[in-house]
Amino acid sequence: MAAGDQLPHYISTIERGRMLKRPQSALVVGAGVIGMATAYALARKGLSVTLVDREPRPGMGSSYANGAQLSYCYTDALATPAILPSLPALSLGLDKAFRLRAQWDLDYVYWLLAFLRNCTHQKFAANTAAALELAQDSCKAMAAMQNSHKIEFGHKVVGKMHVYSDEAQFRKAKALSEKKRVFGIRQEALSSAEAIRLEPALLKRTDPIAGVIYSPDDAVGNSRTFCTEMLKLLVTEYGVKTSFKTAISNVKLDQSAQATCGDGSVMSADIAILCTGSAASDLLAPHGVRIPVQPMKGYSFELPANNFSPKISITDSRRRIVFTNLGDRIRIAGLAELGSTSTRVSPKSMENLVETARQSLPDAGHYNHASNFWAGLRPMTPNSQPIISRPHDHLAINTGHGMLGWTMAMGSGEKLATLM
Repeated sequence: MAAGDQLPHYISTIERGRMLKRPQSALVVGAGVIGMATAYALARKGLSVTLVDREPRPGMGSSYANGAQLSYCYTDALATPAILPSLPALSLGLDKAFRLRAQWDLDYVYWLLAFLRNCTHQKFAANTAAALELAQDSCKAMAAMQNSHKIEFGHKVVGKMHVYSDEAQFRKAKALSEKKRVFGIRQEALSSAEAIRLEPALLKRTDPIAGVIYSPDDAVGNSRTFCTEMLKLLVTEYGVKTSFKTAISNVKLDQSAQATCGDGSVMSADIAILCTGSAASDLLAPHGVRIPVQPMKGYSFELPANNFSPKISITDSRRRIVFTNLGDRIRIAGLAELGSTSTRVSPKSMENLVETARQSLPDAGHYNHASNFWAGLRPMTPNSQPIISRPHDHLAINTGHGMLGWTMAMGSGEKLATLM
């Protein structure tokens, strides 16, 4: 789009209760955790659902090997006043954990400007609270699904520790955790000694521990396995149809949603729901719908677990990395490269992540046997809130969950279903 063109409709918030025609059938495009949760919510409402994905199996995109943490109590927005002094270093690539790629793309520039507008105390608090509300809804929706259906994806409530090395940052985190109590959130501020008693793996941490915010109700789960098991459930119990290895090139909206596939065939339904991350922008553009979503590349790898591996999920706030115990292995995820569109695993970036993790928790697992190196694209919005919207009778959007897609998936599916 040229700089002088008129901007199309810009969707940036969750839309609720619009007076639109109730569809009877839906094409859910994208079979990651968001797509699976959306298909589940719609099928339960009686819609005839067809799940479409370009990959041969579900959960092959950003859901493949994410941090695996269901962080229902930790939804802090990325845009915060604390990040402003770091912007020059981020732009120059001097921060190993978070980088802003230089691009002269107009949408990217708009995104950055919107991000800066959200770096105020007031907006940080509002954005964090909104995300927290959705995360709590998601926790309840996940529990309801598990009460109704016994699917196995390594779900465990193990708690989460957010570890701080800086005294000032810990004080701010402690103050924020106290504000979350109005949402019914259980969080505890722990001293170094208290945290180590609860999680002995922290004894081997190289940095001093100023304090820890502990969320005992947070959980873990393998998102890729969730997608696989949820697919079986949807097909066998809810009659959901599937079309894998199917790339959608465009969606036409007339009396229905007509999705053109890569082979030229057309799939039709009353409504098409885009759960395709940042790739949704290309399908929305022909309809004058613009969403503030940019890809943010993240990495992960795994270690065989040992006797010193953490049992509780750990987030190193200084290094911006997470450690998740998945039973016989530890998954470590981190790095954030805003604007990167490639899922290629950069050897240099992965080497940096492995070394950073080793510096943080040197005995977290067998580093000499690190494997399953992976990179994926998180769809980020400037305010860290997803876009759950129905801009047209025959079109809806469920994307922009950033680093909390797994956490927000079930709640987002339910929110989307209310727009039907």
